[in-house]
Amino acid sequence: MARNEVLQEIKEAMGFVPGFIECLPDDVLEENWTLMKRFQLEETKIPLKYKQLIGLSVAAYNHCRYCILFHTEMAKLFGATDEEIMEANLLAKETAGWSTLLNGSQYDFDLFKREVRQAVDNARKAMRAKAA
Repeated sequence: MARNEVLQEIKEAMGFVPGFIECLPDDVLEENWTLMKRFQLEETKIPLKYKQLIGLSVAAYNHCRYCILFHTEMAKLFGATDEEIMEANLLAKETAGWSTLLNGSQYDFDLFKREVRQAVDNARKAMRAKAA
């Protein structure tokens, strides 16, 4: 697709062409727009609200104020509540904290895998018992 066609598609989707997209070189513009559109703006196997909450968690972990603003506003657009946004941030904090602890202490990965499988098996049994 020619540059002007990609820019027109972006304008139709967003109402304008954001400067951070417009400054992309011709050889990567279409590819980046296609990926952004598909994974951030369109329904796929993951609903849009959840995609934005995931994006927010990643952005918070990366300390990217641009992405935090984008994903927070998009999450709200797709129906996320303030409580869900806070929970996504708390999940990022929780995940990053455990990652720091496990990696920093060099916890045995094979042992960790066994423990995760044991916890999942136990949860599965509890779910079956509850359903019965």
